[in-house]
Amino acid sequence: MKYKYIWLFTLLVGFLSCEEIESPIPEAVLLPELTTGSVDFSNYVAVGASFTAGFTDGGLFIASQQNSFPNILAKEFAKVGGGEFKQPLMADNTGGILVGGNVARGYRFTFNSETSTPQSLDTFLTGLGASVPPITTEAGISLGSDFNNFGIPGAKSWHLLAPGYAGANPYYARIASGPTATVVGDAIAQNPTFFTLSEVGGNDVLGYALSGGDGTDIITPVAGPPGVGFNESFGALVNTLTSNGAKGVVTNVPYVKDLPHFTTVPFKPLSPANPDFVDQIPTLNGIFGQLNQVFAFLESQGIPNATERQIVFSQTEASAVVIHDESLANLSTNIADVLKLSPTFPAFVEALGLPAEVAPVVADLFGFVYGQARQANENDLLVLPSSAVIGTVNTNSVAFLMSQGVPQQLAGQFSAEGITFPLEDKWVLLPSEQDDIKIATDAYNVTIASIASSNDNVALVDLNSILTEASTMGIDFDGFNLSTDLVTGGTVSLDGFHLTARGYAFMANKFLEAIDTSFGTNFIASGNVAKASSYPTFYSPLLQ
Repeated sequence: MKYKYIWLFTLLVGFLSCEEIESPIPEAVLLPELTTGSVDFSNYVAVGASFTAGFTDGGLFIASQQNSFPNILAKEFAKVGGGEFKQPLMADNTGGILVGGNVARGYRFTFNSETSTPQSLDTFLTGLGASVPPITTEAGISLGSDFNNFGIPGAKSWHLLAPGYAGANPYYARIASGPTATVVGDAIAQNPTFFTLSEVGGNDVLGYALSGGDGTDIITPVAGPPGVGFNESFGALVNTLTSNGAKGVVTNVPYVKDLPHFTTVPFKPLSPANPDFVDQIPTLNGIFGQLNQVFAFLESQGIPNATERQIVFSQTEASAVVIHDESLANLSTNIADVLKLSPTFPAFVEALGLPAEVAPVVADLFGFVYGQARQANENDLLVLPSSAVIGTVNTNSVAFLMSQGVPQQLAGQFSAEGITFPLEDKWVLLPSEQDDIKIATDAYNVTIASIASSNDNVALVDLNSILTEASTMGIDFDGFNLSTDLVTGGTVSLDGFHLTARGYAFMANKFLEAIDTSFGTNFIASGNVAKASSYPTFYSPLLQ
């Protein structure tokens, strides 16, 4: 809205306020008084990972911590005897953290309205010619462990029990009571009368999902070796937190693949409306035509589903990216052998500007690059950062091809991410990898439900169902529709998997519902809940 229209709107409101407006005044609704039920809220301690800490927009910062769901809960608990809720606040609102003076995590995301995309705060401010605030939170500065919020971003279930975890996680290093301390040990040392244990298990599958299931971050085994398996870890956490008679609430694990980090980038992002792409389509189809003939021949020779790997780009509608699918049988040798026997392949090699005598080398390269390649389909999920990679030149591929005698320009043409160079596993969650995540998540949730139902001091929040509903139908929150659409949904922040402040407020209300049901309080009925309008979905870039 332009400034002149804002002034007109203000004048209009002022004019209307002077008029007599006859409207019925609704009768006041009398709500019951808030009661504590069977809970002692005097010392509330929160244990968990990123959600508990208030992580949002790809970072942890003062404002996000103030809007963490535990802090929102503490405000309601204060009405029935809840004590001070102390949080290890970051030193600024940049979202970053330093280790030894070096950036361990960079700036938070902000929203660039001109590009309609999330952008890191420093990049956004630099683009405006504005000064960029320094990251000032140093993990090496110990704050002590006298806090109520032990939400540790990045922590897996077994990390919360691991002695010395401070040496591996800068967020815990700030508040650990000592070099061999454990998160749960420091939490129980606060003598909680009430606790929340939230999103434990989320990072146990999320790391695998964020890395595209490439094997660099494995899923925590359900019943693994001592000190690592989820079942043992979760049971130990609940047993410890309830050991002094404290009551508490736990959550189960959502299906992380339904979050916008994995649902925003379409599998068909290559548009013929893009002038940089459309002119290349005939050439690309000519090149892949050689490979498609090989796939057709291989299927005729008894190799099943080989033609499903054929690659074709449309000139009239968006096309799917080319991906590497390690679940496919490796046809590298088959491809190379067929091309070497093809009487037309040397001429094709000459058309690329190479001498015909290097045709066997080029055949081997085709086999090596496309032996497990195919175009993506609707069952594949591309991770959010892939949007910045698709169409760019993979420099490692260029260097490799040049080492095989391919000229630099041609090497670059065959190294376009998702077009001539298959997207690596880290950029794509294949159906088999999605199954791995779901199997582990379901098993975790069975354990969580069993432990919660067998302990009268523990209530359960079904976080999985909540986020599933938000991702499918949307959720009404005080007249605001919450969905999991990136940017516009209001539930999930700009990083695609942590919540917005409003999302955390809705989550806090679900905790209050569970507490009412299990422990006899009446937060919901008495109207002592978080209000949607009090919590933002974006943080201003001016917040520094």
